[in-house]
Amino acid sequence: MQGVDLLDPRDFPTLKKHGLVCTMVNCNSIPKGFNRTQNHDELVANLKKAIDATAEAGFPNVIAFSGNRAGMDDEEGAKNCIAGFKKIAGYAEEKKVTICMELLNSKQHTDYMCDHTAWGAKVCRAVGSPRIKLLYDIYHMQMMEGDIISTMRQFKDCIGHVHTGGVPGRNEIDETQELYYPAIMKALVALKYDGYVAHEFIPRSKDPLASLANAVKICDV
Repeated sequence: MQGVDLLDPRDFPTLKKHGLVCTMVNCNSIPKGFNRTQNHDELVANLKKAIDATAEAGFPNVIAFSGNRAGMDDEEGAKNCIAGFKKIAGYAEEKKVTICMELLNSKQHTDYMCDHTAWGAKVCRAVGSPRIKLLYDIYHMQMMEGDIISTMRQFKDCIGHVHTGGVPGRNEIDETQELYYPAIMKALVALKYDGYVAHEFIPRSKDPLASLANAVKICDV
């Protein structure tokens, strides 16, 4: 285990003390995203601050979100996201930090726009920056579209970070759930994926550290 996901810059000294990396830095919020142009100035300003802290610490990634639909057409949302990410892509390239827009299921994160891989990949490819990628969350995408390995192969150029989680229930990624993670991890290796895989599940066990250790073992291929 090399790091911890979704922390803030105030947590960096603790990570550094223990020789760990913040593998994905927090920034902004899920509902208020780049799909609305009126959000762009605020989101870009927040991202610049997060990117500065991330770059100074030598960490790789900062998270971003599409925002919720709230009646907006997906095509309009994609157009707005592309325009928004283009405003920050050059800065991310300069600082050598990757911005990863997370794919979430819109059943639990009700009305979230970036809820299918093809839509997110369309945005990333249109921005055309090596520093604008997707956070491919296996749990969320299994709930929305399935076909995990084929989808990762199709959009491998857009995947900058990966989350795990058991379906159903977002519990352990062991034999109690419907995906076989060793095969997924072997597919990532075959795709020459060189980013992080972060475990993001809710342990049912009374020993969550044992669950985490088992998840690491399952994914060590």
